[in-house]
Amino acid sequence: MSVLVTKEAPDFSSSAILADGSIVEDFQLSKFKGQKIVLFFYPLDFTFVCPSEILAHHKRVKAFAERETMLIGVSIDSKHTHNAWRNTNINDGGIGAIDFPLVSDMNHSIMSSYGIEHPEGTALRASFLIDENFVVRHQVVNDHPLGRNVDEMLRMVDALDFHTENGEVCPAGWNKGDEGIKENADGIAEYLSKNVSNL
Repeated sequence: MSVLVTKEAPDFSSSAILADGSIVEDFQLSKFKGQKIVLFFYPLDFTFVCPSEILAHHKRVKAFAERETMLIGVSIDSKHTHNAWRNTNINDGGIGAIDFPLVSDMNHSIMSSYGIEHPEGTALRASFLIDENFVVRHQVVNDHPLGRNVDEMLRMVDALDFHTENGEVCPAGWNKGDEGIKENADGIAEYLSKNVSNL
């Protein structure tokens, strides 16, 4: 597995189905440079943990949009399979009309460039937070049986915004509205003197 944090996000162009249901052949990640991106990979459409993750992201599209963050999903399925999954009712194992793009990675080149290919040939459950400068600032990778906590990614977006806006760093368990740490010896001493019992 590759650690891409601090590195430029690998760019790609591929077919995708967009939030409005239209299909494009040239969905390019770098077109979204200038805004934050959460790029997440999942193994396969029409499976088991995957629809729960897709719908968890879908239910938080507004929360990500409020943070000026674009959501993009990727799997090795074709654009046609993505389309069929979107057009299948949730009660029948589908995902319905979700509000973010699903990218097709049939030749496995995208997941290979992100270093998250499972031995069986699908993607691991990997998420990447890419900043406005197209640099990866956070990544998390799970094996297939372990579903993600999408609220944790929202927390990471908040932490990145806090650091960008204030220049302070975020301690363990930091949540939006919490105190940060001034990045010096006095700053950590002050923070710990008040918060060590809450860690």
